[in-house]
Amino acid sequence: MEGYADLIAAEDVLLFVNAAITATGQREFHSSAAEQQLSLGFLHDYVLGNYREPYAAALALDINHHNAALIVRRLLETAADATPEQRRTEGRLIARRLQLLPPQRVYRLFGELRRAGVNNRRTRAILRDWLAARPDPVLDAVKYRGGLKGVLRHAHLAPAAPELGEFLFGAGPRGRYGTPLLDSWQRAHYTKAAIYELPYTVAEGFARSHRVPRADFLERIAPRLTRLERLRLQENAREHRAEAVRTDRTDLGRMPLTRLALYALSLPPAQRIERRGELTEALRTAARRTAGPEAGRWGKVAAVLDDSYSASGSGTKRRRPLAVALACHFLLEALAERYTPLWTSGRTDALLARPHGATPLGHRIIDALDTAPDRLVIVSDGWDNAPPGLAAEVLRIWRTRLDPDRRTSVVHLNPVYDADGFDVRRLAPTVPTAGLRDAEDLPALVEFARFADGRSDLAELTAHLAARTDRFLTAPSSEAAPPSEVTP
Repeated sequence: MEGYADLIAAEDVLLFVNAAITATGQREFHSSAAEQQLSLGFLHDYVLGNYREPYAAALALDINHHNAALIVRRLLETAADATPEQRRTEGRLIARRLQLLPPQRVYRLFGELRRAGVNNRRTRAILRDWLAARPDPVLDAVKYRGGLKGVLRHAHLAPAAPELGEFLFGAGPRGRYGTPLLDSWQRAHYTKAAIYELPYTVAEGFARSHRVPRADFLERIAPRLTRLERLRLQENAREHRAEAVRTDRTDLGRMPLTRLALYALSLPPAQRIERRGELTEALRTAARRTAGPEAGRWGKVAAVLDDSYSASGSGTKRRRPLAVALACHFLLEALAERYTPLWTSGRTDALLARPHGATPLGHRIIDALDTAPDRLVIVSDGWDNAPPGLAAEVLRIWRTRLDPDRRTSVVHLNPVYDADGFDVRRLAPTVPTAGLRDAEDLPALVEFARFADGRSDLAELTAHLAARTDRFLTAPSSEAAPPSEVTP
């Protein structure tokens, strides 16, 4: 009975990890935002109440920013329920994870804690230490003025410099600031030239208030754009013929792989064809960088990639599942010694992928297994419907009768959270399934998926989480701190 309870506990923790990787509380193709939020909220409450230590350890895994913030908030709200040892470990995990979160999300989290009345000594210490580690308090004051004011008031902290206090809490405008960025912010209220001395996100509001033509604004603010801002503004710049904002091959090659795939899919097919060489080289460069020393070491790999209509995602997550599949395609190409990609639509031109048609996963899995791969990776939301259930039957027969010795490793990676099932949708009990947010996490998740085949117990999973936690907490600070331009 005890072994059975451990198995159930391991399944519960794995279910939560999959949700924490994929779910963002936003609308998906098959469920509304309200359904997503209700399902995810229940899962957080259930796992926190029953498995507090694994719940906190999830902060050391490749979960998304939305769930990391939810975990931090719930741990701080329920600090009284934790033992002293748990609080010490949680405090270190929280502090480390906050370094990885985009600052705007951290300020939003701190605002939620303030409104919830969470103001214990540990919370104030975490707020204080995070603010003290911020590389540029002046930039934070300008970009996140309301959030920073709220944190300082809530934790009863003094600003980093007296002039910052005057900027944040002063009753009205003053003559002149000694700090250049603060002075530019004040002058931008009255003169257009000062707008272009500010970060883009701040300058945009001033440009609207001064009614600066969009094309002029984009041309002049271009030198201050980060790489990701430049990428996001590509289509807007194209519409307004703002050539200074255009990215070059070097900029694209430095982009994260999944973001680059999203950008490529946002372009009309004609532009993808026109820029095929540039986009393909950028995607392959990003994939090689992601693969690192594992490049070319995965042997013979076959991939079944879902480009059915449901891969279009939703209005808030447009083409997200398809972009993850496209990014995985290029990453698996870099990891494999020999690689065979099979899209559910039957198309062979990955760069022109588009969401269309049904999901004949079973047929494509048969085609993939015919190549006798060392690894089969399936990237799909799991809605096998042409015909329904064929993929599960193919995988069952393959694993139980044709390949019981597991010569071929099969894993299913699912980028979509299923609100009704409180998990990512699975294809077959005999095949491990793991949630996937970004293609960059694929190598780690393929390793982690071995716990999802129903044969691992809680002790093995706990040992894995402890090892990941130890690596997470002892990694150099330079590895934990994300680039300032990376946003969720």
